[in-house]
Amino acid sequence: MTKIHTVNFDKISFQLKEKHNFDWLKTMGDVFCVFDQQDSGNICFGIEAKGIKKFVKYAGAKTKEYTGQPEEAIARLKSSIEIYKNLQNKHLINLLDHFETENGYVAVFKWFDGECLHSHWSFPPPHKYTHPDSPYCRYRQLSIQQRLESYKNILEFHVEVENKNYVAVDFYDGSILYDFTNNVTKICDIDMYKRKPFINSMGRLWGSSRFMSPEEFQYGSMIDEKTNVFNMGAIAFGLFGGELDRSWLKWDASQELYEIAKKSVEENRDNRYSSVKEFSTVWLTAASKLIN
Repeated sequence: MTKIHTVNFDKISFQLKEKHNFDWLKTMGDVFCVFDQQDSGNICFGIEAKGIKKFVKYAGAKTKEYTGQPEEAIARLKSSIEIYKNLQNKHLINLLDHFETENGYVAVFKWFDGECLHSHWSFPPPHKYTHPDSPYCRYRQLSIQQRLESYKNILEFHVEVENKNYVAVDFYDGSILYDFTNNVTKICDIDMYKRKPFINSMGRLWGSSRFMSPEEFQYGSMIDEKTNVFNMGAIAFGLFGGELDRSWLKWDASQELYEIAKKSVEENRDNRYSSVKEFSTVWLTAASKLIN
């Protein structure tokens, strides 16, 4: 049985598989929250100094849910810095700083007062879908117009991703943050996005199977614009429909938008839209009929 080490830090505590030095964090401000349930090998903190909040992502500690080696998590976080810089966008959380520590690597982001739509640490399924305090549940109670505006921001970002010759990998509802007070959507956790051309060299790629295309399970497949069209369509079914139940009965929006979403998640990639740009153009044209 794996021994668990509890770390007490300011007003919070968290658990690791072994002791780790967090002295570097003490110099950054007061820790007011921790996210320690990820399986990525990262542990994340909310810190505050002089009234300014920041989000700190750290790789190097042996977190409870991570089965890999800390060195692998460190390498992934380091390589993600270039991705955040290249894809900098108003819809993406803002990278402020990054640096090495004695035993790991740190990425510092501007704090965004949003809630994660897949907050499995607080509302594991089925509570995610049923508990009235679940961010996902509350999001689904928003008006169609508010959700369409939110999804528009997700599409705008991914058109830009496509324009910059990247593909989205491991994008799911856990990458979506929503500020319910100001009705603002931000995207986080794009660490796995890849430059094109990108070939599936793993078999099952990283990600949530709820949003993954067939080619993301097939060794040697090209991961490209049509892959991301599937991903955007699957996200639409998560935000407006029954997620993996893609029936019309579970759909909240118009018939036209339903047909667009259905085409985007065709198993046969030749039957999907050719790009996120094309999908976005068709979707936003149909969505405008509901917003105006």
